[in-house]
Amino acid sequence: MNYLKYIPSYGSLSQGTRTTLTNGTKVILLFVFMGLTNCITPFIPEITEQKKLLVVQGLITDQEETYTIKLSESLPFGQSTKTIPVEGCSVSVSDDLGNYFNFHESQPGIYTSDSLAFRGETGRTYTMHVIRTNGTGNTHYESYPVEMKPVPAVDSLYYEKVRIKDSVGYFPGAEGCQVYLDTHDPTKSCMYYRWDFTETWKIRLNFDIPNHICWITNPSYAIYIKNTSALDEDRITRYPVHFISNLTDRLSLRYSILVNQYSMTSDEYTYWQSVQNLTSLTGGLSDIIPSSIQGNIYCTDNPAETVLGYFSVSAKKSKRIYIQDKFEGVVNPYADCVTDTVYSVNPADLNVSVWILLTHKCAMPCATSFEITTHQECTDCTLRGTNIKPSFWTDDK
Repeated sequence: MNYLKYIPSYGSLSQGTRTTLTNGTKVILLFVFMGLTNCITPFIPEITEQKKLLVVQGLITDQEETYTIKLSESLPFGQSTKTIPVEGCSVSVSDDLGNYFNFHESQPGIYTSDSLAFRGETGRTYTMHVIRTNGTGNTHYESYPVEMKPVPAVDSLYYEKVRIKDSVGYFPGAEGCQVYLDTHDPTKSCMYYRWDFTETWKIRLNFDIPNHICWITNPSYAIYIKNTSALDEDRITRYPVHFISNLTDRLSLRYSILVNQYSMTSDEYTYWQSVQNLTSLTGGLSDIIPSSIQGNIYCTDNPAETVLGYFSVSAKKSKRIYIQDKFEGVVNPYADCVTDTVYSVNPADLNVSVWILLTHKCAMPCATSFEITTHQECTDCTLRGTNIKPSFWTDDK
């Protein structure tokens, strides 16, 4: 009989159970850490920057989907990396034909469109409008008009195995996966490209227990752009979209990546290139600060006010592939799930917090045995992902 049960208790495991740190070691490490942190005094430089800046993140495409415009407020340098949502604004987008499309606030600071009422078209020009209400009245913001350029389809999306190496040489039996993209535009109408992707992979726990199969989905965070305006042909070959390391379990069962390809204007390409350069820096005081990156949004009431972010207008094409292959050296995060095996003992009597993974019963003189773990993540895959199969997912080769 296979089942899972949590037994709450505290203390140490019975004899035969492995532990990694003794309580004394933990106390020593705690004091060492406290001593180190007490020796560090944070340095916050004086920067002549507005205390709070409006941050705008928006994208509309030519696909029948819900578009999102996110409004937030940046905090002064050194206070926090988080932003504060800007609520209660009036947000709309207009085109060059005089049509206006309203966005409604679906979450604090998140404004969304009606996918049935508004869909972008290539060749049209769009402008974003924001009215922010405060204690002294309304403040008006606009984007500069942006034309939606066409974008070609992704010709091919494929992968290749990569031997993992360090500065000395190759690691034996370690392989990663490099995903590449090919595209071309015979009309040379696009020339400025941007990509993002969503990756999804299947995981399976080592034990036949409830919630042992799940799927994990992550968006991309890096900036992927390419400019072909200086080339004789608007063609991109073997663009490295994403590298998948063997240090995760993404490649252990089945993996899927959906790549979105966007068109851009030359101005937007310059913006993303500046942001890309910023994120690649190490963080010295001479580096570019966010307010120095010029976006396409301004305050119509006070043009001197700095507004961060960009309102993107892009045609979009997407392509998905699945990867199910044998990669050497892929880590297994569940390899050490079994903490101990106990015999003829009720796990409830153990002086420890444990989860039962498997129970084996047999007739005398064989005794009942329990495989137990102290790692909760080994008992429920929904702690990492979802047990609901994605609608697009297929297990076919």
